[in-house]
Amino acid sequence: MLHRVDAPTSGLFVAPTLLKVGGIADLEREVFGPVLHVATFKAHELDKVIADVNARGFGLTFGLHTRIDTRVQEIADGIHVGNLYVNRNQIGAIVGSQPFGGEGLSGTGPKAGGPSYLTRFVKPQAAPEAGVWEVPCDVETLKAVLTKTQSGALLAATEMPGPTGEANTLRSYARAPILCMGPGQAAVEAQIAAVEALGGVAIPVKGAIDPAVLTSLSGFDGVIYWGREPRAYAEALSLRDGAILPLITALPDAAHVAHERHMCVDTTAAGGNAALLAG
Repeated sequence: MLHRVDAPTSGLFVAPTLLKVGGIADLEREVFGPVLHVATFKAHELDKVIADVNARGFGLTFGLHTRIDTRVQEIADGIHVGNLYVNRNQIGAIVGSQPFGGEGLSGTGPKAGGPSYLTRFVKPQAAPEAGVWEVPCDVETLKAVLTKTQSGALLAATEMPGPTGEANTLRSYARAPILCMGPGQAAVEAQIAAVEALGGVAIPVKGAIDPAVLTSLSGFDGVIYWGREPRAYAEALSLRDGAILPLITALPDAAHVAHERHMCVDTTAAGGNAALLAG
């Protein structure tokens, strides 16, 4: 412990505390309270720090203080979070200017105040009628395809309105592939077309797949299944470690196939006055 201030002796209070840690991997879970963890690192270790942060699986907000433009770009390109704040505080997101929401373990849908948000409040488009599979899926081939498939491509970037002295940009990135499980070849083809029309990456699953396979299969961000008994697949996805992955039983929407990442930059802090940082 580096420092702790006094807290009232009566009532339920947690004293604001400053703790030194070796890195984010020392934290086993999210800590909500007046606790600040401090870790130091060398400049050449930045890539490892970004990888360690992403590996924790939480991706709500990230704050950065720097006047080096290339450093801002490097972290913005590498960090997997819903909101990145540069040279300003990390609270007070404004609807229409700073759409808010995370990814991974910190979010399961579109960002509040973003362009895809309202669609989640309406009834989704019904799926076409699906067929059946007469053959089992070749799981090993599916694993190989997932290993080779690239995702994360930038789909769109939008400059959002905001106050003078602040730059707000909302970017959309393709998620990891969506498994298109039919059932039936015609259903798989319709699912692939729907995902790709939204800019997403689709992987066909040709054949019936045991729900248990989905508990450990890696490299995908969701499942589309239009069969009559989807519950077993939903339960299998719920047993996975890491991010909560959706079972899509209707037509997908934009938030199913893309991550939304917003960056807010306090441009007034780009000069020489350090007092403007995080002001």
